Amino acid sequence: MAEITAGMVKELREKTDAPMMECKKALAEAGGDLAKAEELLRVKLGNKAAKASSRVAAEGIVATWLAADARTGAIVEINCETDFVAKNDDFLAFSRQVAELVGTREPADVAALSALPLGGATVDAVRTELVGRIGENVAIRRFARFTTAGRLAQYVHGGAKIGVVVDVVGGDEALAKDLAMHIAAAKPVALSRDQVSSDLIEKERSIAAAKAAESGKPADIVQKMVEGSVQKYLKEVTLLGQPFVKDDKQTIEQLLKSKAASVGGFALYVVGEGIEKKSTDFAAEVAEQQAKALAAQAR
Repeated sequence: MAEITAGMVKELREKTDAPMMECKKALAEAGGDLAKAEELLRVKLGNKAAKASSRVAAEGIVATWLAADARTGAIVEINCETDFVAKNDDFLAFSRQVAELVGTREPADVAALSALPLGGATVDAVRTELVGRIGENVAIRRFARFTTAGRLAQYVHGGAKIGVVVDVVGGDEALAKDLAMHIAAAKPVALSRDQVSSDLIEKERSIAAAKAAESGKPADIVQKMVEGSVQKYLKEVTLLGQPFVKDDKQTIEQLLKSKAASVGGFALYVVGEGIEKKSTDFAAEVAEQQAKALAAQAR
């Protein structure tokens, strides 16, 4: 059997970026043949990615990209399984590259984005290799692309767990940045009342009706209470209706009017929002593993 030297392992690692022990195992399996070992690693890393793809990825980051003229921009959520990997340099670099591709190539959806070229391969091939190297599922969850005749501003917060891109027509750069920060803090669900989904409104109306019914007041008063609650809710969840975080004496709508500006749209991404995370009981998991080990010894 050919001797596997540290130099051979180093060379294979540089070619594939795979973990050192994986490189050593591949070289041993390939009898020291570097080309064959590289091929084996590609297969193994791919298999790891396939196994990881079924695991829930609810951590990650929001990455943004703006063109130099601030007229084109993009926002993307890339997920992984743990916060530790969300800080990995390779994961962060991949996320930034994907955000730039969204902005410069204008893919129609995640499937089209995954097929775009990136560093001599496709985005999905690079993602798959990254999964193999870090050992966690990595998924491109969603993205949005903006073009405007006005100005785009971006803001990321909390270790890139919250990201915003906002389209502002009129005003100045400072206003656009303030609006992006406000959106990250106040988390509006829509720009204006007419953009709030009917499902959300009906859910709020139902909650308000249940509360009002407990008051024991006449039906006409109850109806007014319900409508009042719904109107209050719409002010709270729409960007234009919210009090400005830097000056709560004026709403965003009033602020924009004073600056002769308007908002064309925005995207607010919060990492893992809406993803059902698997809860685990560590003590129970350890006990289960110990029970399995004891059962195996008894056989």
